[in-house]
Amino acid sequence: MPMTLGDVTIPVPIFQGGMGIGVSLSRLSAAVARCGGVGVISAAQIGFLEPDFYTNPKEANIRALKRNIREAKEAIKDVPNKGLIAVNIMYASRNYDQFVEAAVEAGADMIISGAGLPMSLPGAVKSNKVKLVPIISSARAAGLIIRSWTKKYNRAPDAILFEGPLAGGHLGFKEEQLDEAQEQFYDTIMEIKEEIADLPGCPLIVAGGIYTKEDVQKVLAYGADGVQLGTRFVTTEECDVHPRFKEAYLNAKKEDMVVIKSPVGMPGRAIRTNFTEQVEKVRIPPNKCNRCLTPCKSNEAPYCITQALLNAAKGDIENGIVFSGSNAYRSNKMETVEEIFKDLTS
Repeated sequence: MPMTLGDVTIPVPIFQGGMGIGVSLSRLSAAVARCGGVGVISAAQIGFLEPDFYTNPKEANIRALKRNIREAKEAIKDVPNKGLIAVNIMYASRNYDQFVEAAVEAGADMIISGAGLPMSLPGAVKSNKVKLVPIISSARAAGLIIRSWTKKYNRAPDAILFEGPLAGGHLGFKEEQLDEAQEQFYDTIMEIKEEIADLPGCPLIVAGGIYTKEDVQKVLAYGADGVQLGTRFVTTEECDVHPRFKEAYLNAKKEDMVVIKSPVGMPGRAIRTNFTEQVEKVRIPPNKCNRCLTPCKSNEAPYCITQALLNAAKGDIENGIVFSGSNAYRSNKMETVEEIFKDLTS
């Protein structure tokens, strides 16, 4: 069942979650769009392999972001019934507006934004062609965004992305709210659907703990128009991340799924590593800081989230953080993106 966003049709309403640092880049996003879904490039510290990343982080990130978008768009340009290339940009990022502008300039079809309510997103996007999708964790947050954007920018979200508490990475809930939020997950889908009922043509995409065809069918039955999966796409041939990162998923057991505190001020869901064990007990002070996140105070931070994610992205798993959804332990084989699409839509 295709999804329509204004003048654009998404043949298969499956979004691949934006995963950073260095997990979902041009290769994975292009493979997803080739199957008719929405491939999402994560802008988080995307310039980590650029030679000037530590001396000139902003320019390195913008350069790499533009290159990844162009590579993904180029890879699918002759594909019939293709989906879209989107970019996930954390609202907590320093230089947020410049990253958004760079993504638009490079030809991104959609900007997805969370890690805080992206109140100013429409101000950085002059083109109505680029679809804007805020990530929210409640009906109240959806209402706030809609009212704020309408009043200030005369623009409504093109879709709403509800990310539940079983998602990987940074979560839009306090740690003590996670269990209750999961109990209310399906009710929240219906509440958000009601909240956006007055916005004609604004679909609801649901994410967080969605792994199988049954998971997809259940959220659709509760009113979702589309789904987003991140974890399932990590163990694909096309995923851009280091093979050892994928192995961490393949080797994970259910008891290895942990929730950690992040310097961003939000809990994060990850796979247990030597590093996650250490930071529970002691502070690991950042040795260099490129001030990547607005809410992070490096002199107080329990550790540097960028360095921990970079280590994992480069294959140093034990000294890193491997963000993952709650179902990562279910990963038991490598797949292709096409196989996942067939499995979810058969």
